[in-house]
Formats: sequence, C-alpha cells, structure tokens
Amino acid sequence: QVQVVESGGGLVQPGGSLRLSCTASGSRFSIALMGWYRQAPGKERELVATITRSGSTNYADSVKGRFTISRDNARNTVYLQLNSLKPEDTAVYFCHADTLLAVRAWGQGTQVTVSS
Repeated sequence: QVQVVESGGGLVQPGGSLRLSCTASGSRFSIALMGWYRQAPGKERELVATITRSGSTNYADSVKGRFTISRDNARNTVYLQLNSLKPEDTAVYFCHADTLLAVRAWGQGTQVTVSS
C-alpha cells in the first residue's frame, strides 16, 4: 500500500514563497504521475499541478508563472515551489502519487495560509 506524506506548509505574507514536499513510499510498482491539488474552505478540490515520471508538467491557469512543480524519481518525491503567493492561494494542499497500475494514493494535506 502506498503512503504519501506532505510537508512544508505554513503561514506566509502576500508576495512570499513556500516550498512543499511530498514523498511516496511502500509501492511495489514505479510511481508514474505525481501532483498537487488544493481545497479552500467551502470550495471543491482543484488541480494545481502535475508532473509525469519523464518530467512533463501541467499547471492550472491560476498558478502558471508563479508555481513550479518538480520531482526526484529516485526518492519518489515531488516538490511544489510557490512564489508570489496571494491570499486566494490559501488552501489545504494535497499531494497524490499514481502507480503504473493507475492506483492513486493521497496524502493527508498541508495547510498554506497567505495573510498579512
């Protein structure tokens, strides 16, 4: 069974930066797609960014140019660099890891709060 653990959330002022990390472990199969979603209070969970094993990326329009996703395949770890943060980026950020058998595992989430 795949376990996914996120870290790196916190409180930051508008315009600030954070770096989120997420590591997947326990999989018998290679991890294919990894990514980040977020959920703000009263809203549905939405895609932030994804990255394939080969490094192809996909971003939500709202974060393009501000967030950067990257990964270390050897460590089954994905990173999300959040720059130029806005109050509307406040949410719980969830990481997911998909095995080559398309089984998706989610982390427990990490809170990002952007406020002055």
